Amino acid sequence: MVKMVLVYLNKAAIFIFFINFANKSTSNYIMQTSKYLLATDRDAQWGLTISTVGIEDIKPMESYPTKGHADGYYFDVHKGRTLDEYQLLYQPEGEGVFQSDHIKETPIKPGDIFLLFPGEWHTYHPIQEKGWKSYWIGFKGKNINDRVNAGFLSPEKHVGFSNEIIALYEEAMRIAQEEAAYSQQTLAGIVNHLIGLMYSLERNMILNKDSKHVDIINKARLKIRESLEGNLTIQEIAQELGISYSSFRKLFKEHTGFAPALYQQTLKLQRAKELLSTTDESIKEIAYRLNFESPDYFSSKFKSQTGMKPSDFRNMTR
Repeated sequence: MVKMVLVYLNKAAIFIFFINFANKSTSNYIMQTSKYLLATDRDAQWGLTISTVGIEDIKPMESYPTKGHADGYYFDVHKGRTLDEYQLLYQPEGEGVFQSDHIKETPIKPGDIFLLFPGEWHTYHPIQEKGWKSYWIGFKGKNINDRVNAGFLSPEKHVGFSNEIIALYEEAMRIAQEEAAYSQQTLAGIVNHLIGLMYSLERNMILNKDSKHVDIINKARLKIRESLEGNLTIQEIAQELGISYSSFRKLFKEHTGFAPALYQQTLKLQRAKELLSTTDESIKEIAYRLNFESPDYFSSKFKSQTGMKPSDFRNMTR
């Protein structure tokens, strides 16, 4: 059974995800392995830079925090600290406690992962009798700020867990230690993967609570894809699946982000691109083959999506 608790304070402060799951086996590290990284102004233009990656294994009764942290990162657990970056920390083993300006002491359980926001005082440490294994990665940039502002990391979100998380942290550690040219961009990709993975898992955990709905949407998507050159309507698909059109439309958009008619039309236009690029069929033939109302209507929709006429797209791709 997965337990999830989410605490949100404010956008300028700290956002904590706690995900509880059964312990997983992880690679063994001696005490602490960390890497602090530099980023150029050019790296910052990428939209996301990474400042630190680390892994630590604190055995029961060992002292904490570990030594070897750079200035601004090491902290006295009684005094705490305030960061000027985001940090995503994951504890697959052991237990600890967390505290900040706006939250009283909160337990950290095996499998918890939490995201620290810049500008919020906080402190945390393992329970001495338990110890813990901890992974972290620190980052900043416009990309993550935009996601926060867009509400992807917002108070109503809960985040699930995937076995991929440990592998991503360990890959980040490997890349950081090698410090090859342009490693900042590779590490930014890993952070994007971690954040995207958590968001996707959270959304799917919510949607998958009703397996019947998932089955309806999967069948509907298959029917739409298989009938791109047919005349099957969205209303007919809803009827075949035994659901009212209004309920089907709402459910479909919740699962896919598209209204079903727009989903169908977008796939038809993708198919049109293939036909324009690989066949000698006229634009009129393609329009009717894909069951558009008229060649003019097809051309209008095609230009709206691609920014060019079907004839111009054909000339460009040949």
